[in-house]
Amino acid sequence: MAPSADRDGAGPSGAHRDGPPLRASDADRYATVAVVQDAVARGLLTPDEGSQRMAAAYAAVHLRDLGPLTEDLPPAPAASTPPGWRSLGTMAVEQLRSSVSGPAPGRLRPARIAVAVALAVLLLVLVGHLAAQLLFDGPHLDGWHGPGPGLYDVP
Repeated sequence: MAPSADRDGAGPSGAHRDGPPLRASDADRYATVAVVQDAVARGLLTPDEGSQRMAAAYAAVHLRDLGPLTEDLPPAPAASTPPGWRSLGTMAVEQLRSSVSGPAPGRLRPARIAVAVALAVLLLVLVGHLAAQLLFDGPHLDGWHGPGPGLYDVP
């Protein structure tokens, strides 16, 4: 049995061979523009070629005008699974590494020195506070103040 497009007398682009051409809808234009944008992103078209084809797609009146804009483009590859957390973490680390390292990696910049000094001071204050708590006040448990009369002690 033939596909419905062949039964209706329409070709692959949706244009009737023996009847009037079908008008293109906004959804048809947007679908064509999406294919062209994907082709530009994959490097199949230059940005200038892509913008010319997108302008022609937005200006298209009939479906037969949209077909030639994408017929020389190979189909998009099958959608792959989204990246996992490991690859996202790797990308984040690489982004951080590239943003921290400057054009001259052997030279210390004032901003790096300031951040390093601020972190060192914060660490020193934190360690000093913990040492003072342990050495001078002793460990405290909430509500416990050492041995003394308890609930079951007889006076």
